[in-house]
Order: sequence, then C-alpha cells, then structure tokens
Amino acid sequence: MGCIITRLAAVLWIIALLAGCSDDGNDINLDRFIEEVMAEPNRAIEPLQLFKPYESFTYSAGGLRSPFEPPSKVEVKQQSNSDLKPDSNREKELLEQFPIESFLMVGTLSDKNGIWGLIKAEGSVYRARIGDYIGFNNGRITSITEASIQLIEIIPSGPENWIERSKTLKLIDLDENENTAEFMY
Repeated sequence: MGCIITRLAAVLWIIALLAGCSDDGNDINLDRFIEEVMAEPNRAIEPLQLFKPYESFTYSAGGLRSPFEPPSKVEVKQQSNSDLKPDSNREKELLEQFPIESFLMVGTLSDKNGIWGLIKAEGSVYRARIGDYIGFNNGRITSITEASIQLIEIIPSGPENWIERSKTLKLIDLDENENTAEFMY
C-alpha cells in the first residue's frame, strides 16, 4: 500500500508541474500589448539639454586683508585744494595696478643713488623709490626710511574736486607662519 501512495504522490506532483506550464491566455494579452505599442506613431526624441561651458575664475584677493581680522589702524590726513587734480596724461607705472591695501613694506635697499623701498604685492616683491606712483588713487611716494614709506594719494571728493590723503606703510616682519601688515592711513 505504501508503494501505491508514493506512486500516486509522484503522479500528482508531475501533473501539478505540467499545469504550471499550461497556456492560460497571458501570451495573448502580451501579444495584444505589443501590437498596440507598435501601432502608435513614433514620437520625436527630445534633444539633450545644452549646458553652458565652464568659465574659469581666478581668485585675486589672496594678498588682501582677511575679512575675519580687524581693520588696520587708520590715521587720515587730508587736504583740500581746488587746483589739485591727477595728471591724466601720465603713463601708469607697474605698482599702480595693485590696490594700496595689498602692499606690505618688507625692507629697504640702499645704493649710491639713494634708498629703495621693498614692497610686497600679490606674492611678488617690487622696488620703489621716492617719486614712484603706487596704488589705484595716484599715490606718489614722498619719503622712504628704514622703517616706513610715506605717500600721498589724490582721491576724488566730489565732481571735479580732489583732495590729498597721506598714508604710511610701516616695515613688517614676515615670518613663515605669519603674513600680516600694519597700515597707517
């Protein structure tokens, strides 16, 4: 009797497997769906979105005062003169392409012709002497000592009105870990 039950169970198992492979109409639904999709008109493919080309940016404020440090001591001496105005016909000098706030006096050099001030701007050191122009506001060096560089700027004070402002760059020590300056305006 146990053998008959085993054979009967095997036959039922085979019938169950074959029943899973039978066609229950799903293939007809799949064929109908494919025919509907193929019957639809072809749609145009949307073009890819155009991206703007990358524009590089050069960071040029590296030599300026950090916005997280307090401003330098300011001492302003201004004179008003109605006949005063900058010379617009004068050719600009090399140090006039930098803002005065980016200058650091780092030393002096002397030779038979006089004294030179060493000014650091934008990572490079430049020589300047009395009479040279520096900064954006027609700044002209008036004196150079071992400890400072004095200059006078001509700045606008209204339409067609100009004033002189004196500034002093003081000598600083540049350590490897420190890059700060003390400015006197």
